[in-house]
Amino acid sequence: MPVIAPAGRRAMFAALLALLCVGAPLPGTPAAHAKGASTADHSKFKALQQSFASGPEVTRACLSCHTEAASQVHRTKHWTWEFLNPTTEQRLGKKNVINNFCISVPSNYAFCSSCHVGYGWKDNNFDFGAQENVDCLVCHDTTGSYRKLPGLAGHPTYKDIENPPGSGRIAKAPDLTRIAQSIGKSSRDTCGACHFFGGGGDGVKHGDMDSSLAAPDREVDVHMDATGLDFTCATCHKTSSHDVPGSRYNPVAKDTGDAHIPGKDDTSSPATCQSCHGQAPHKKGEHVAKLNDHTDVVACQTCHIPTIARGGVATKMRWDWSTAGRMDANGKPMVVKDDKGHVIYDSKKGDFVLGENVVPEYRWFNGDVTYTLLGDKVDKSQGVTRINTLGGSADDGRSLIWPMKVFRGRQPYDAGNQTLVTPHTAGNDDTAYWKNFGWEKAIASGMEASGAPFSGRYDFIDTEMSWPITHMVAPKENAVGCNECHARGGRLEAIEGIYIPGRDRNPRLNTLGWLAAAAVLAGVLVHGLIRILRRKH
Repeated sequence: MPVIAPAGRRAMFAALLALLCVGAPLPGTPAAHAKGASTADHSKFKALQQSFASGPEVTRACLSCHTEAASQVHRTKHWTWEFLNPTTEQRLGKKNVINNFCISVPSNYAFCSSCHVGYGWKDNNFDFGAQENVDCLVCHDTTGSYRKLPGLAGHPTYKDIENPPGSGRIAKAPDLTRIAQSIGKSSRDTCGACHFFGGGGDGVKHGDMDSSLAAPDREVDVHMDATGLDFTCATCHKTSSHDVPGSRYNPVAKDTGDAHIPGKDDTSSPATCQSCHGQAPHKKGEHVAKLNDHTDVVACQTCHIPTIARGGVATKMRWDWSTAGRMDANGKPMVVKDDKGHVIYDSKKGDFVLGENVVPEYRWFNGDVTYTLLGDKVDKSQGVTRINTLGGSADDGRSLIWPMKVFRGRQPYDAGNQTLVTPHTAGNDDTAYWKNFGWEKAIASGMEASGAPFSGRYDFIDTEMSWPITHMVAPKENAVGCNECHARGGRLEAIEGIYIPGRDRNPRLNTLGWLAAAAVLAGVLVHGLIRILRRKH
């Protein structure tokens, strides 16, 4: 994989971002070749030696050899965008949850589905059983030229088009034949085309995943270091039958298993630190035993990810939809940037607050996540509504102290029914907010698409969403220092239920200590006085 200088890489991604909209996959991910040599030269396959007019045509050719691939993909979250949480029994997945970034998928399918591993998802009538609707190229392209533009329902463009309209920028139609003949393993670029850009832009959603991970140096991620270990996403997220392990909806917060052994059956998640490093990850150096003791209460990520968004890409920390709709002096939509070129206001989306090198917040986390879904009651008078509520405590035996990106926002809700809403934002029709800048019509349209009632009254409500941090692992010499937690006002100041030396004080123990010190001092003084008195006589 070629190494791209950070500045050049950022510039390249910035240019690509100009073509993005909410939830869109990259309209152009930088070229990079999948790591490792393939045992097959796909250009020699007769099925691929033809001119392809569409993505589904390519898929039909792929399936002539990979007969089970589509049915495997059909069973994955990447295809269904749906997940039934076995603990809470909530039906989750991108198709069902509401977030406080770009809010929701329903009624915005044609735009959001540009990150779907399929073709043609533009409304509720999408055929999830059609094998030719599976998009093989989005994960297996090695040319870097395969691009799915927002608004095309998961299709790449099949002809050169101006994108965005009126911009003067031309998006080239990808050469499907060349791409099909060059397929290979998934790569950081193919995964990153969507996951680096979740929430509508580079680094927006996660904070620990952005385009800096396309070819990071050791300081940004010691595992993915392009000139070092050079992990791909699949190195940890070992895939079986196209199902990628690792879930934000039902994560493993405390892995108590041993390191995975090649050749030995193991059904636990391979995407945890312990699956490679085991339960005693510190092998040498000072304080080895004490550091390994910490793994009972502290997630590896807490010490080894000191900050997020440290690859030169800022992450959004706050999104205020209530200020959207302001126009410039000419009555036109406007974009405002800060002195670093970050967009901090967009008429379509409202105000943003961004951050780089952000110190995470810390919370007990046991892997339980409960979402506030469409139809659940919310109450503005009670303060901030948590979009997702993470379970965990110091005494449940299942929790560790985890680092979090806590994303705060203000978004529209139904003030009559007291529920969150799914507004129709993207599109060129009259009800899309980005077209008419009218919340009432956008919410009514979106809620109708979701099959949910809308009272006709809307307001804005403060929301919060927590994202456990697990990428951007720093080299050990850059891990969080002891004194950053074992101190008053330190990183773990808000953590309750555990005694942290240096941070906490026990009044009884302190009193005993002072009494002991006073007794020693008194003894010394008395002893000295006696010596003095006896010397005089």
